[in-house]
Amino acid sequence: MQHFRITVPPELTDEVLEVFTDDPAVSQLAVNRGASLQPAGDVVDVDVAREAANEFLDRLEEIGVPEQGTIHLAPVTAWVSRAGFEAERHTPGASADAVVWADVTQRAYEESELNWTYLAFMSLATLLASIAIVIDSQVLVVGAMVLGPEFVPIAALGLAAVRRRTALFRIAARTLVVGFVVAIALTTVAALIARWLGWVTVDHVTGPRPGTDFIYSPDKWSFIVAVIAAAAGVLSLTSAKVGGLSGVFISVTTVPAAGNVALGIAFGVGHEITGSALQLALNISGMVIAGWLTLAVQQALWKRRSVRLARARSRARAKG
Repeated sequence: MQHFRITVPPELTDEVLEVFTDDPAVSQLAVNRGASLQPAGDVVDVDVAREAANEFLDRLEEIGVPEQGTIHLAPVTAWVSRAGFEAERHTPGASADAVVWADVTQRAYEESELNWTYLAFMSLATLLASIAIVIDSQVLVVGAMVLGPEFVPIAALGLAAVRRRTALFRIAARTLVVGFVVAIALTTVAALIARWLGWVTVDHVTGPRPGTDFIYSPDKWSFIVAVIAAAAGVLSLTSAKVGGLSGVFISVTTVPAAGNVALGIAFGVGHEITGSALQLALNISGMVIAGWLTLAVQQALWKRRSVRLARARSRARAKG
């Protein structure tokens, strides 16, 4: 179930109500005349089946609500309502499978923003990865993967391509590039300090590392894992089920590869730099491609489903 809170000027209120009135996907509809001070106007509260949210958003955009008012979306995490049950029953599809594109796009913009928090998490994750490589600790590698914040900007690149959002693509690309450059630079400085103090030697970087040698040894499996992980991650982000994200974070070696690039730069080990840079490029490209394909398939399926949904609701409205 999805909740709409819509603020509109009084002259648009009747048109908004007409969008939702007598629609079988709607379980609750209320209007508070003159309740909004900024923007001035009326407030309309609506609960609809999640599967029908995109169609309602499209119709609200057609009548100019975003330009003259506001639309606030929020998931209804729990509800006890016979009307809600009937709305879900009359709306084909499963709520967990429904993609609310406005929600996904908003999250992509917010979590792809380049800010100090993103840079801090990226730098700390890369520092942790470099330590994991020095002491050959798989546990710390996993910790660095989970800490890294790069997945959503990577997924945002695919979303931007599917939804044709040029601004989102620029924001996500800039965040990724700047984030990795800053994280690698800071980790390189830290590695140089550790080298000067004698805490880390070139043998730590070039010696046998059976637990972490996969970081600088890219192969076909690196790309395949990135594709599978990205597809699972995008599905988690777009559906109502987010449990798969933790598995994605510990599957792709983007941050560990960045950490090894920094170590290679600090100690002048060329094959470590090239191997890890290739690993990083393979992972990011695989994730972007998989994210784009997954979202493109979802969009195509939901376009077809929207047609069937509209027909089913029209029949239900006619019977009612």
